[in-house]
Amino acid sequence: MKVYSDGGARGNPGPSAAAFLIFSESGEAIKAEWRFLGRRTNNQAEYEAIIAALESAARLGADEVECNLDSELVGKHLTGEYRVKNPGLKTLWNKVQELKRCFKHVTFINVPRTNKFIKEADKLVNECLDQQAKY
Repeated sequence: MKVYSDGGARGNPGPSAAAFLIFSESGEAIKAEWRFLGRRTNNQAEYEAIIAALESAARLGADEVECNLDSELVGKHLTGEYRVKNPGLKTLWNKVQELKRCFKHVTFINVPRTNKFIKEADKLVNECLDQQAKY
């Protein structure tokens, strides 16, 4: 399965949301989900989007997952290129490591914000935040 995820916060930290899209190997859209997270940083929201996507992919029975994200920091944490120094992010990183055990193979790929599926996930994040702002 291919996953495209995005998280965002208005303010850093501030109100935040996470969203993801899941596609089959053949490119069929399987699932789109978004959720309000409460007060988080941008990086925390990015991690929580990946966590939600991996949990969903596991429930769908995926063996292999390609995770596409636009956060350079989180992407490089997950590929091992950068060490995770922030204790709060380390907890989220550990959760991703646990979830990886549900699959035969997981890859993390940094893609540009201009990627059409990342743009769609970003749109869902912003719609969620707009909806929360109304209340």
